[in-house]
Amino acid sequence: MKEQLSGLSALQVAERRERGEGESESGKITKSRGQIVRGNLFTLFNFLNFLIAGLLFAVGAYSNMLFIGIIILNIMIGIFQELKAKKLVDELSILNRPQICVRRDNEEMLVEPEEVVKDDLVVLESGNQICYDAVVIDGMLEVNESLLTGESDAVVKETGSELFSGSSVISGKAYVRVIHVGDSNYATKLANEVKKEKQVQSELLGSMRKVTHFTSFLIIPLGILLFVEAFFFRNTPVNEAVLSSAAALLGMLPKGLVLLISVSLAAGVIRLAKMKILVQNIYSLETLAHVDTLCLDKTGTITDGNLKVCTVIPVSIFPEGEVDRLIGSYMAACDDNNVTFRALKERFKEDPVYQPVYKIPFSSKRKWGSVSFQGAGTVFVGAPEKLMGNLSRNLEEEMRKGRRLIVIGYTGSIWKNDQELPEQIRSLYGVVLEDTIRPHAKETLKFFRKEGVDVKIISGDHVTTVSQIARRAGLRRWKEAVDLSEYPDEIDYDRLCETCSVFARVTPKQKQEIIKALKRQGHQVAMTGDGVNDLLALREADCSIAVADGSDASRQISQVVLLNSDFTHLPQVVMEGRKVIHHVTRTAQVFFIKTIYSVLVSFLCLFTNQAFPFIPIQITLIDACIEAYPSFFTIVESNTRQIHGRFLPSALTHAAPFGITVTAMIALTNFLAPLSASEQQTVMYLLLILISMSAVVKSCIPFSPLRAFLCVTMVLGTFGAILLLPSLFEVQPVSAGMGIYILAGIIAAIFLIMLLEGITYRFGDRVEKERNLRYD
Repeated sequence: MKEQLSGLSALQVAERRERGEGESESGKITKSRGQIVRGNLFTLFNFLNFLIAGLLFAVGAYSNMLFIGIIILNIMIGIFQELKAKKLVDELSILNRPQICVRRDNEEMLVEPEEVVKDDLVVLESGNQICYDAVVIDGMLEVNESLLTGESDAVVKETGSELFSGSSVISGKAYVRVIHVGDSNYATKLANEVKKEKQVQSELLGSMRKVTHFTSFLIIPLGILLFVEAFFFRNTPVNEAVLSSAAALLGMLPKGLVLLISVSLAAGVIRLAKMKILVQNIYSLETLAHVDTLCLDKTGTITDGNLKVCTVIPVSIFPEGEVDRLIGSYMAACDDNNVTFRALKERFKEDPVYQPVYKIPFSSKRKWGSVSFQGAGTVFVGAPEKLMGNLSRNLEEEMRKGRRLIVIGYTGSIWKNDQELPEQIRSLYGVVLEDTIRPHAKETLKFFRKEGVDVKIISGDHVTTVSQIARRAGLRRWKEAVDLSEYPDEIDYDRLCETCSVFARVTPKQKQEIIKALKRQGHQVAMTGDGVNDLLALREADCSIAVADGSDASRQISQVVLLNSDFTHLPQVVMEGRKVIHHVTRTAQVFFIKTIYSVLVSFLCLFTNQAFPFIPIQITLIDACIEAYPSFFTIVESNTRQIHGRFLPSALTHAAPFGITVTAMIALTNFLAPLSASEQQTVMYLLLILISMSAVVKSCIPFSPLRAFLCVTMVLGTFGAILLLPSLFEVQPVSAGMGIYILAGIIAAIFLIMLLEGITYRFGDRVEKERNLRYD
């Protein structure tokens, strides 16, 4: 045994490292700088924009290439925002990692976790986290495996017992031999099984993919057709044919919207990082904002993992001062340091009046512990069934409330037998303890109830304990509780999820099945957890949330990590997600106007053998002043209303009337206005600007000082640029005849927009109602 406890030598440690039997440092959770640069640079939108710029360069249309500067600026802004978010996330993700006490060359030393190798001899004591799979060589431990099993009862580990990473030591001391490191650890294996890349649940991302696929499908063949028609059928010079086709294609690309979504989400991530909330997937902001069902783990989530003494009930007559001296001496002398004894020491202050002569540490196997004092007898602390006969009515009532009960007993003699108790033990106090509910837990559950989010509490503990914790935390449906250990193998999870809000004695697999059942019913589900036993459920949820006090594995696979381990900060994540979605949805309608009319006008030009009425530099001005400026200027706004409807249908419903109206005004001006070609182009361009501006103004209602300033500066900036550089934008001075057509066009456009809005809103409402009925 002495040789076993000597530990590895420096040479053996080096050999194991060479064989790859050492712990590797955990990798970064964020993308690398190279990945960020490549992700922002090599996109389909950028490829198409640079392709169009190359064609314009080839025909010498240099002034119309100004849009590429905006594309480059967009790329730089996107990279900067992601790098800034990465820096904050990386700094926050360096969570406190414990040093490991190892024994090498007959000496104990502290090393970093990555310095531990297989066969290292690790010293474990009360309060230590078990970071590696190991086997006990010498000593005895009581281990909390709740992060693995979900049950909070301590497990005794003696010589030969196996320890699993992810658990922690409650009491005792032992020397253990490391048997697995790195990916071979039990907890790491489970984490790797569920850490497979899953598809991001993002409506914004999915919507933009649909738009990307649609425009990509159209843009190349439509561009070729426009060029062929101009060059071969209208005998247009090559440079003019390229110029006209390029303008049509540029309008179809809502490039600013892609950047807006990325920057908005990155800004939200940065704001949350400053609140000590780590978002490991930026689209989690959007996902959590849409969640309608939140599943909470009890231990470490609703409760903070600590206990407090709520009542002390005397059960026999004893001199009060003497009782206090005996209990104070016990608290000063005992070496136990689990949550129960920390709560007892908080209530009964340590007061070393008597000299201890013999200690029997508390053991969950014995369910009692004791300290004997010179000339004062022995004080016992343990479970009521060990130290008492029948419980009093008061104590039975406390047990029914789901609280924990500890009895303090006394005998006048010295007791050294750790296998059995003396026949006569005098019970002094019944101490009632309860889990500590996190501050603001009630306010948090009230917030989710108000926002229409259904809360489910899932735990591995006893059903009475869990339901009472739910009651104290403010869950209205705390009585709707079920003990899954009483059910046969075949469980109707769909029925239970509809009727129950509290689930007790739940296994890791059952947690996963509950999440699956909720998703089958059409719910958007978020799951919070802190242990390895939560991994399967976290993997299954639409949005996974971990607390920093939990296991490394749960933090690694979760999309959101609460670094202060407080679930009451979840509303802040929800609010940030709502800000992003409301902002993007409000501004997206302006971006989609250009996509809609560019497609429609392109087909109109093909069918009528007409040139596209605008040039790239004119489209660039609208991109900069009417789309990009308003959307990024209002990114700081805070709209946290509950989200209704879906992003893409909502944005298209608002954009369609304006896009169709632009197309109609272009067609009417082109065919009815008796003006020269250059005058017609100017009228159509000014109508386009005014209609697009009206969409921005409409999206700013109700006005705030910020929005009013935005609208005024947008108008001044756009028309100021045209007045200062009319030749650059190829705009003619407005004559009286042109003014009449512009005025008539605006009046007609207002009526047409109102008509189309009535049609699209009724259609949109009907589609949304039919969709909701399918989920009800």
